[in-house]
Amino acid sequence: MNNRTLKETVFQDCPIRNVLARISDKWSLLVIYTLNLHRDEAVRFNALRKLIPDISQKMLTSTLRTLEEDGYVNRKVYAEVPPRVEYSLTARTRTLLPIVDSLILWAQDNMAAILKDRNKHNAN
Repeated sequence: MNNRTLKETVFQDCPIRNVLARISDKWSLLVIYTLNLHRDEAVRFNALRKLIPDISQKMLTSTLRTLEEDGYVNRKVYAEVPPRVEYSLTARTRTLLPIVDSLILWAQDNMAAILKDRNKHNAN
């Protein structure tokens, strides 16, 4: 059983653990935040990849699939050659954004103190 399956099995009835297990990975909130920067337009896969330069194609694909599966992201495929795929945020995700914005502000306000405490702890 992999870690994701374990989390979903053990914590499936706890809303906060269930939601956080899915969006608190390394990339999900960054993808959501990046899509929010383009909230009035859909973003193509390659454009999204350029906006997050350190994410691999495989990880971006996996992250987008998980976000789509949970209803955070809309995926629209156009029947063209080559295929065109666009992503946008769902209405549900838009209700999450004020919380994400608050978390970002909190992190900005506290980062210096956190780094100071971290360095102090690591020096011991």
